[in-house]
Amino acid sequence: MIAGLMQTTPLLISGILTYAAQAHGSREIVSRQIDAPLWRYDYASLARRSAQAAHALKRLGVRSGDRVTSLAWNTHRHLELFYAVPGIGAVLHTANPRLFDDQIIYTINHAESAILVFERNFLALVERIAPKLTTVKTFVMLSDPERTERGAIGAVSYESLIADELEAYPWPSLDENAGAFLCYTSGTTGDPKGVLYSHRAVVLHAMAGGLNSAFGFTAFDVVMPCSSLYHATAWGLPFTAPICGAKLVLPADKMDGASLHELIQGEGVTFTGGVPTIWTLYLDWLEKNDQRPESLKRVVIGGSAVPRAMAETFKQHYDVQTLQIWGMTETCPLGVVSTPTPALASLGEAAMDEALWTRQGRLQFGVELKVETEDGAEAPRDGHTSGALLVRGPWVVRRYFRKDVDAARPDGWFDTGDIATLDEHGFMRITDRQKDVIKSGGEWISSIDLENVAAGCPGVKIAAVVGVPHPKWEERPLLVIEAHEGAEVHKAIVLDYLAPRIVKWWTPDDVVFARVPLTATGKIDKKVLREAWKGHLTGA
Repeated sequence: MIAGLMQTTPLLISGILTYAAQAHGSREIVSRQIDAPLWRYDYASLARRSAQAAHALKRLGVRSGDRVTSLAWNTHRHLELFYAVPGIGAVLHTANPRLFDDQIIYTINHAESAILVFERNFLALVERIAPKLTTVKTFVMLSDPERTERGAIGAVSYESLIADELEAYPWPSLDENAGAFLCYTSGTTGDPKGVLYSHRAVVLHAMAGGLNSAFGFTAFDVVMPCSSLYHATAWGLPFTAPICGAKLVLPADKMDGASLHELIQGEGVTFTGGVPTIWTLYLDWLEKNDQRPESLKRVVIGGSAVPRAMAETFKQHYDVQTLQIWGMTETCPLGVVSTPTPALASLGEAAMDEALWTRQGRLQFGVELKVETEDGAEAPRDGHTSGALLVRGPWVVRRYFRKDVDAARPDGWFDTGDIATLDEHGFMRITDRQKDVIKSGGEWISSIDLENVAAGCPGVKIAAVVGVPHPKWEERPLLVIEAHEGAEVHKAIVLDYLAPRIVKWWTPDDVVFARVPLTATGKIDKKVLREAWKGHLTGA
């Protein structure tokens, strides 16, 4: 080998901030606040305030490698921490406030954070868990002095903390493999597991996210992340947007239809993204209020499969393109995105739409995918042969935080826990989670496919399918429906809707109407459903 003679400048998150301030300094950032008017500034101001936050953190004793925990929404102050904390060589642990108290306590203690930064409306939560936080010494409320409540924990105001600090910071040159963000899985099986993102992973992921094969941003876009900043860094949008010079709109915790529409219309949002439940509620609000999202061009939806009816409604009623995304905390989280290709377009619009709406997305540069059958062989890329979905690449987890055993195999492949197919066009389709696939009389039934069809039935808000014990067939599908308020929908209507759209032996043995529980990341909580309905068909 002969060594290359190019510079080895490290890929650092501070480099994104510096670039955005220099190349797109006047591009606007708009943020809702918890209980104050909209906050407006630009990338140059973000750089100045992030520098002030960095100085304040150093003054509080934060050193390289230390962890700082945030309990915060999609706000400008939280965004500043996204740059200030990793910029000084520390790690930002973005705690998920939707976890149970014990899980939040576990993640903060496991991270061994000395500082907890939180939003005003989390004061009661923080006071509740504070006695059980073994390493936190300082509590900072993301608020101005007038609105800061010290409470029983003696919280200090973020604005007071940074007010007198310098507006420039000499960002250090770090090892690009240093830790930057600590994100925990939702803990649906066992304790949450920590995934420690490196600077290199975050920067490469952000660059890939802006490619035309993924989100395809330009400097003319207005990007509103409705995926939470605390969940896998909001799919990397806080980094991809400034790299591309896009305007950034932050909705805080206001994810109801009226609040989202106000920002979309008022700020000219062209691109947004979030879990399906957000868009179910938004589409329902648009219909009831006879409104249109005039500026919106693309919606990226992840967390669970996109119901086809949702994609069709966005396209046919509002001329909005729906992009599915698949990923996980362990992949930063970008894995695949359902963007079109010339090969698909050549098949005709109907065939292309079919592929885009029934597959999670196509291969992205930087992420390798393969499907393995039960005997360990690689499955052919024929779109039919399913197996365990494996992934590897520069932004895929190698080992969980503070674990002695690698999460990935020695050859680098990480088992996602999904069952999937790959086709000749490079598109991946999730057929189920390994633990959610239904085995009935020796045949496999995809709960995801069944849910997607059922979700299109008029009046259905959320459709969930789980396998429950059956005395003859081992397992049979049970369909749990959460209906829209006031909708006229019952079992016979749902079964009549399903009949021409699925094979007969997939027909659910029963349809029940109940609230569908969601996980902390907005996914259907199959574990809770299976436990609640396990004796429904056996009478146990």
